[in-house]
This record gives sequence, C-alpha cells and structure tokens, in this order.
Amino acid sequence: MHKTAKRLLIAALVAGSALVAGSALAQSQDKGLISVIVNDTSNPYWFTEGKIARETAEELGYRANVSSHNGDTNTESNQVDTAITNQARAIILDPANADGSIGAVRKAVNAGVPVFIVNAEINQQGLAKAQLVSNNAQGAALGAQQWAQIMNGEGQYAELKGSPSDNNAATRSNGYETVLSQYPDLERVAVDVANWDRTQGYNKMQSMLQAHPNIQGVISGNDEMALGAIAALKQNNKLDDVVVGGFDGSPDAVDAIRAGELAYTVLQPVAIFSERAVRMADELISTGNLDIESEKQLFDAMLITPDNVDQYVAPFVLEQ
Repeated sequence: MHKTAKRLLIAALVAGSALVAGSALAQSQDKGLISVIVNDTSNPYWFTEGKIARETAEELGYRANVSSHNGDTNTESNQVDTAITNQARAIILDPANADGSIGAVRKAVNAGVPVFIVNAEINQQGLAKAQLVSNNAQGAALGAQQWAQIMNGEGQYAELKGSPSDNNAATRSNGYETVLSQYPDLERVAVDVANWDRTQGYNKMQSMLQAHPNIQGVISGNDEMALGAIAALKQNNKLDDVVVGGFDGSPDAVDAIRAGELAYTVLQPVAIFSERAVRMADELISTGNLDIESEKQLFDAMLITPDNVDQYVAPFVLEQ
C-alpha cells in the first residue's frame, strides 16, 4: 500500500474509533430528559430562565428541551403531557397560572415525574418537590423605597401591574403599597394591568397620560412594562420629568439605566434559581432524596441603579 494511502487509512481508523468512543461516552452520560417549560421565550427574563436550566441539565449529563406556554394553561397541560410521554426524569416549570396550573402539576406527579416550580408559585403545597422564587415582597420594598426617595416623597404617579393570574403581580403591588403608603404626599392617580408586556405598557401609559398629563412618576411590576411606559413618555416629550422604576433586571432595562431613562430596576436572580432547580432535580434523580428544609425557596432580589450598573456582568447577574 502506498505510504500516503496507508497514513490516510490509519487516520480514518483513528477518527472512526474516536467517534465511536465519543458516542459511547455520550450514551453512558445520558441520564435522561429534563423538560423545561417557561412562559414566553421572547421575553429576555424567561429566555434566560430556560437557557440556564437547559445548559445546567446538559452539563449534568441530561438531554433537555425548552418550551413556552405563553401564559396559556391548555398549552401548558399539553406540554406536560408531552414530557410524560417522552419519559422526562423531571419537569422544571414556570407555571402559567397560580391556580390553573395545579392540575398540570398533579398530572405529572401522578405519572411519577417530579416537578420543580421556578419564578412563579402555584397555590398548593405538597405537589411540587420545590418552588424556587424571588423574594418578591423584599424586592418590591427595595424598589419602592428607592423610587420614593428619587421622587422626594411627593407627586402624582401611576402604577403598571402584571398579570392577575401570577401571584408575583399582587405581591409586588402590595409591596409597593406598603412602602408608598408611608408617604402621604405621593398620590397614585392611575393604575392598570399591562400583563408583563412592553406593548401593553406603552398603550396603558398613553391612556394614563391623556387622563393625567401631570404624572411625575411610574412604578412598574416588571421591566417590560416600564420600558413600554418609557417609549410612551418619550413620544409625549415627558420622560425628562417622570421617574420610572422597573423590576426584573433585564439587559434592556440595564441599558435604559445607563442611558438615564430608567431610574432603577430590581434584579431577580433568575440565573441562580433556574440552575438550582435543575441541580435539585439531579439530586432527587441520583439519590432518591432531596435535602431541603421547605418546599418554598426564596431568593433575595438586588437593586440596580446608576451607581452600581457597571457591576452588571451578564443577563441577570450582578457582581457583589
């Protein structure tokens, strides 16, 4: 055999052996499927939630897929059915509805698939193995105090609320009220639901400005609604006179802080609790046990302002 041909044959055999070995290694590390179900992957917060969960699962040797229900419980139920059919070892779920998602969780549990809730809660204990959520009451108080100080404790303001089916919306709004009620010269003249959505935030803000042209502040249940409000205020040449506060810590919100358009945002550590949920699932799958003190796991939020915005190093991560 010609020397060149011989070398090529040896190289091919080595490469083929490496591929077979790599395939065997991948198969030996395949610990099964983890199904990740989030709300809306077009939203950077939920996109990060799904991405971190998937990457963590793959790092631990699982296959993983990410799907989104967009707040629809029927879609969510179908996605849980698919996870059961595909013999998922665990489901990481950001529920569509605090009450309406209970049935889907129960269905998975009855099929022997453990569920780990992230970001939003369901209104029933004892079904999910764990519910990992931001400390929304703490975060709301943190944000409201910052916003009130920037407002100097006075002025007319508007509030944009998240979806009523999500417990986080009520918790944040109640947290705002608890703090802001201590400032008698702050007057809430408008409040509306914008369902966590930027376009709805824009439209609601336009209507609020028509009814209350002297609004001096906007406090929002999340960043997307706040960014929508900012767009409306810009269009009406009012942004320089209005203090806008957000909640989530999204990259777009951080950019708005750097641009001087958003006063602050409250960072939810979604990257942390998404990873933790998958590691909990792996612990349960690997050992049959889960060592946690309680089903509900709270993760404190952090404030991002112009003073510390440069410490924001990655989506939803703030260096300490």
